[in-house]
Amino acid sequence: MEYKPITAVWEITMACNMRCKHCGSSCKEPLPDELTTEEAVKLSQEIGDLGLKWITLSGGEPLVRKDWHVIAQELTDNGVIPNMITNGWLFDEDILKKAEKTEIGTMAISLDGLKETHDYMRMNGSYDRIMNAFELMRDSNVTAGAITTIHNKNINELEELKHVLIDKGVKLWQMQIGLPMGNFVNHPEMIMKPEDVNKIIDFAHDSLKDDIVIFPADCIGYYNLKELEVRRKAYPAEYDVTWKGCTAGKRSFGILHNGEILGCTSIRDREYIEGNARETPLREIWENEDNFSWSRTMEKSKLGGLCNECIYGQMCLGGCPNTRLTMNGTIYSENNYCSYVVAMNKALKWLDNINDFDTLKSIAGNFTRAGDYQIASMALDKALSISPEDTELLSYQGFVSFMLGNYEKSKMVNEKALSIAPDDAYLNKGMGLSLSKLGKLDEGMSYLTKAMDLADETYLDPYYDTAVTLIEYGKYEDALNVIKKATAKYPQFEPTGRSLKNMIRDYKSMT
Repeated sequence: MEYKPITAVWEITMACNMRCKHCGSSCKEPLPDELTTEEAVKLSQEIGDLGLKWITLSGGEPLVRKDWHVIAQELTDNGVIPNMITNGWLFDEDILKKAEKTEIGTMAISLDGLKETHDYMRMNGSYDRIMNAFELMRDSNVTAGAITTIHNKNINELEELKHVLIDKGVKLWQMQIGLPMGNFVNHPEMIMKPEDVNKIIDFAHDSLKDDIVIFPADCIGYYNLKELEVRRKAYPAEYDVTWKGCTAGKRSFGILHNGEILGCTSIRDREYIEGNARETPLREIWENEDNFSWSRTMEKSKLGGLCNECIYGQMCLGGCPNTRLTMNGTIYSENNYCSYVVAMNKALKWLDNINDFDTLKSIAGNFTRAGDYQIASMALDKALSISPEDTELLSYQGFVSFMLGNYEKSKMVNEKALSIAPDDAYLNKGMGLSLSKLGKLDEGMSYLTKAMDLADETYLDPYYDTAVTLIEYGKYEDALNVIKKATAKYPQFEPTGRSLKNMIRDYKSMT
């Protein structure tokens, strides 16, 4: 199986003793189809058999379920570290003793601001109970953590809240964005603006030297250098903190109160339910190649807006899918809460105020040469809207689109440019490379061959790029023939030819 799960979130109950204004699940009373203790124990054994390293028990409010410690103990006995997210209202010395006995790893308490704000969001008296819970855990074997859902009412309280947590000995602090789901749909005035994600990242970065580790949740990012530094502090040194797409259905999954399995407990639409552990063994659900397809088959090309053209798109896959779903109604939309998208939209607004063609052309050229392809592409789009037949701009856009991984757009641009200048070696090469990246090698080779025929001693790139393309396709003999042809015709190509032969050797060693 290609995908190996590491962690999961298990909502062991939908019952809750609070009615929080931002509860994404709108939790109230326990539902009648909740797993029994016996069923939960059996599922815990299957979780261990699947090889998870840790699991987070949540709800609802997990502590209102009387057998929570039985479930936690079974997980521990099966080699899985149980963590817990609680609102802290019921936390006392007896709960702490049970948490220690069952070897709960981290007990994270939801803290949504300073006293007035937190109690407004949850329940009067809640803040004081959380402070007491942190005091109880200070010298225990359970790691105390805090989770803060950020919105317009508490985003300016983070600095003061940080000092409260440090004073209480809390070492771990996760931050997440309040999304319009569940009860929070009724409070749109509290939903933070996309650009405010940078306030969270900046705050976390400014806190790097403080005695607390801040974990940005998966809905906060992406490709912001400050964010990467924050994550480097939060994770082991050997861990690659670069965002590589949502892990739902790939390295993580969610379990609902009734045993239903889905990629992420935040994405609650019925279409995302992959099966029920009551009816089907957990391993069978996980290893079913048809399950979790929305995540496992996600591609950049399926996304909208800037995510569809973003240089990081194929790796990032749009960031958090639930952010896209709740904010825009579909997981296939642009993620306008991405820090990189925010930056690019700011650049787009700057470009909107520039209407002079020569200025736009100069900006596009400068950004292209500087390797800042995202802004270059936006400038080129606007310049080409003014002069759509400019072959120089079209060649720039073909190159820039290719470098951004937007091979279909690169093909279309090169196709248009070639209709104007069919015998341009650079354009033929660009067309051939784009087609090859789209899996159309034979069609691409016809353009690459023409590009080589049009090349001269001042421009030998078509030979190099053709050879590299053939190597990437595993056609080593064909690549060697291109190298031989180029070297015979242009002796100065020999050093490049040696480099390409080394590349062939390296590729062969990897297969």
